[in-house]
Amino acid sequence: AMFVIMYFFMIRPQNKKQKEIANFRKSLQVNQSVITAGGIHGIIKEITDDYIVLEIASNVKIKIDKNSIFADASAASNQSK
Repeated sequence: AMFVIMYFFMIRPQNKKQKEIANFRKSLQVNQSVITAGGIHGIIKEITDDYIVLEIASNVKIKIDKNSIFADASAASNQSK
């Protein structure tokens, strides 16, 4: 009984959140504003299977692992308002 309670309150929501993040990463598009896991805000300029080129300032681009993209910046700014 304890395992069932733990499953519904801890494991199941975590798996659901992981699936949502995976679906979000699959739907990334060029010129989309995103936030990395480290908190860096930027605009996607190039997408490959393994990495993303992110523009964080005018003519400043960084290459980051695709798995470090955390959230859509436009959705995050709408939630904070």
